[in-house]
Amino acid sequence: MNKRVAIVTGGGSGIGRAISIQLAKAGAKVAVWDLNASNAEETVATIKSAGGNAIACVGDASDEVAIDASLQATREQLGPVDILVNNAAISDFCPFLEISHETLDRMIRINLRGPYILTQKVVPDMLAKKWGRIVNISSSSAQGGSTGMTHYGATKGGIVGLTKTLAIEFADKGITVNHVPPGFVDTPMLRASPVDVDAFALHTPMKRAGKPEEVAAACVYLASEEAAYVTGQTLSVNGGRYLQ
Repeated sequence: MNKRVAIVTGGGSGIGRAISIQLAKAGAKVAVWDLNASNAEETVATIKSAGGNAIACVGDASDEVAIDASLQATREQLGPVDILVNNAAISDFCPFLEISHETLDRMIRINLRGPYILTQKVVPDMLAKKWGRIVNISSSSAQGGSTGMTHYGATKGGIVGLTKTLAIEFADKGITVNHVPPGFVDTPMLRASPVDVDAFALHTPMKRAGKPEEVAAACVYLASEEAAYVTGQTLSVNGGRYLQ
């Protein structure tokens, strides 16, 4: 991945941080996009301390003005984009009949509309090079459903559809598009949820939560030269929680 330029949204913590770090270890120049400035800078500092190349871009990856500003900074400081990992997202637990329209709209804007817009703006860079890798972080909730997460599962299901249709459209252009649905992964977002992480993990096949680094490894493979003939695919990282 030497000299490849990668964007990782939500790269300031959890799965996004692990992806950013592992892409940098593989040789990519990484633009760490995050809403939280200190988190983004911490990820960048970790990458640089290991000899990698990274910049922090702070802003809302679901807002078009912020997307344009971060994309401009990425291109100016690192170059045209080769790899895009749409990772930024929010989750929520709420009974279906209690989900407000405002909550639904926010979930769609961040989890689906943002990745859609950003991908549309990045693809021209990839077309110009006749090479590109797009990895979307979906969710096992879109595969097998999840109680109290109707709105979340619906947006992640949209990501799955986006992945497959883009894969077909750009298959002969040197651009691959795949998605990784994490299962039960131990992240700050999961720890902040009402789920008892350690207790729930005992009910999964591996009886443990996944690690962000395990999801990152799948993303690095899909972004590599070796994955050139892999597109439109689901690479589940869920410890056997959902089987295909």
